[in-house]
Amino acid sequence: MVQWVATWLHSTKLSWAVAGGVPWIWPLCETLHFIGLALLVGVVGVFDLRMLGVAKGLPIGPLQRLMPWAVLGFLINLTTGFLFFTGDPFQYIHNIAFGFKMLFIGLAGVNVIVYYVSGLYRRVDPVAAGQDAPVAAKLVAAISLSLWIGVMYWGRMLPFIGNAF
Repeated sequence: MVQWVATWLHSTKLSWAVAGGVPWIWPLCETLHFIGLALLVGVVGVFDLRMLGVAKGLPIGPLQRLMPWAVLGFLINLTTGFLFFTGDPFQYIHNIAFGFKMLFIGLAGVNVIVYYVSGLYRRVDPVAAGQDAPVAAKLVAAISLSLWIGVMYWGRMLPFIGNAF
């Protein structure tokens, strides 16, 4: 199934355009992907670090209200990542680094769902400057930070590890 989808995607005009038919698309996507990553990991990273006890002089609520910027960064990366995949799907479908990157993104998504569905976000919002976040929030933050570092690592390893599957 994956092979069929990759073959179909590779035959599209969009794939041709991204793969070099329109020379500015790939560098534009790289730039936007970096900006999206900066938004996503910048906001989530600061938020997670605060929940872990770094910069305790900051209240957590205002940092939590920056999350729409992280979501924007994720959407930018989702879009540009899809374009990268479309441009050369065979570079990705057999690449172990791509598999791990997708796994880490999926696990980070599950972590976010747990954070919101459990209501933990409501318990964290009133944490004032100088106060500690609940232990459960610290656990979610540590997992989040680890997973997003993993996403960046595996994304960076894509061209170096290659097709190991």
